[in-house]
Formats: sequence, structure tokens, C-alpha cells
Amino acid sequence: MKKLNLNNIELLISAGRVDQIPCAGIPQIAFSGRSNVGKSSLLNALTKRKSLARVSGTPGKTVTVNFYKIDDKLFFADLPGYGYAARSAKDQGLWSVLVDGYLSSGKDLKLILQLIDLKVGPTADDEAMLDWLVASRMPFAVVATKADKLNKTSRAKALEELQSHPLIPKGIPIIPFSSLSGEGVGDIWSFIEKVID
Repeated sequence: MKKLNLNNIELLISAGRVDQIPCAGIPQIAFSGRSNVGKSSLLNALTKRKSLARVSGTPGKTVTVNFYKIDDKLFFADLPGYGYAARSAKDQGLWSVLVDGYLSSGKDLKLILQLIDLKVGPTADDEAMLDWLVASRMPFAVVATKADKLNKTSRAKALEELQSHPLIPKGIPIIPFSSLSGEGVGDIWSFIEKVID
């Protein structure tokens, strides 16, 4: 893949319905995770922007898939966060229809980055998502967010638990990420490029 110009990025659409999802014939990378896991921070770190994706003070507020077009060669698809207890039944239904529709339809979808809070570990909602990813045979990698929040011993233990988790098949990359230090950004880009090439 040719080097991307990260100065050429636009939010193309915030899709609230499946029929609004763009089919531009260019690869798409989806970002999945529970509300407040750090998706916005990861998107900002990968694109070297401070506020490309807004970090919400109200988790679970948005039920749209935000499509960022990068240098006309790649889409980042930011899926709405799941697992937010205060979300209404109606909004949970909208989330399910939209996300299921997107994940099932996407021939341009090349990779899902599944974010899991390294300190918290996989929640029941994370495990449901992992179960879907394995069953669908969709290529995915786990991004272990907030890696800087643990000391060396706790971090090693948390990573070991992820690596041996029954819903994460052997060989699936698990990449520690910190928005503070930038740890993991290069590894995530390398994996994206490998999947697209």
C-alpha cells in the first residue's frame, strides 16, 4: 500500500441507517468496542489528529457508524460503542440493526479492530462480540487499550489472560495501546497495511 497522506482525511458520513453506508470500492477497517473503551483516542492517535474523533463525555450517546475517508484510499469505520447500560431499548435495537447490517454487508470490510480495556478485561458484551467475530470468520485483531494504566506485573498478567482467552483464537494479534505514550500505533498500522496488501 502506498504511503497515506494523513493530512487528507474527511468525515464522509455519520451513517444512522444501513442504506447510508458507503460502498466506494476501497478497503474499510472497522473499530469495535464497548462505550468508553478508547475508540476515539485510538482513531486520533492513528491519524495524528487531536480531535478527528470526538471523545464523548457521554458514553453510548451515538448510534451511527462514522466513516472517515483517508487519502481516498481507505475508510476507517467507527462503530457505535456497545454495552452502555443506560441506553434505551429503542437505541439498543437501532445499534443492533445498524451494526449487524454493516458487518454482514461489507465486502469492502477487510479488518475489525476489536478494542478491549486491558485493565478491565473482556466484559460479557466483549465476549459476545468476539464470539460473533470468530463465527463470521472476519479477520480481526485485538487492541488492548489503556495499557499505560497497569504496572508491569499486572499488565503481563492481563495480556497473558487475553492470549489464553477461549474466544480469542491462537494467532490473533493482541496489540497493547496507550493514547498517552503512543504505544501500539506503529504495530496497528503495520497490521492494517499487511491485511490490505
